[in-house]
Amino acid sequence: MSIESPCIDVCRMNPDTGQCDGCFRTLEEIIAWSRADEGEKRRILAAVAERERAAARVPAAPAGARP
Repeated sequence: MSIESPCIDVCRMNPDTGQCDGCFRTLEEIIAWSRADEGEKRRILAAVAERERAAARVPAAPAGARP
């Protein structure tokens, strides 16, 4: 069984989080994916799932808001 990449073709690295806005992977995880074994891919997917949950809990800043 092959584990599919979580890529959703929204390839944009977020400078604030260091993660892709589409798949929530770090650049290192994206680069390693094609060479990773199933265990490493499962670890990456678990990290991605946690990042997605965390992102859903943080409300987005209003348009035009400054940090």
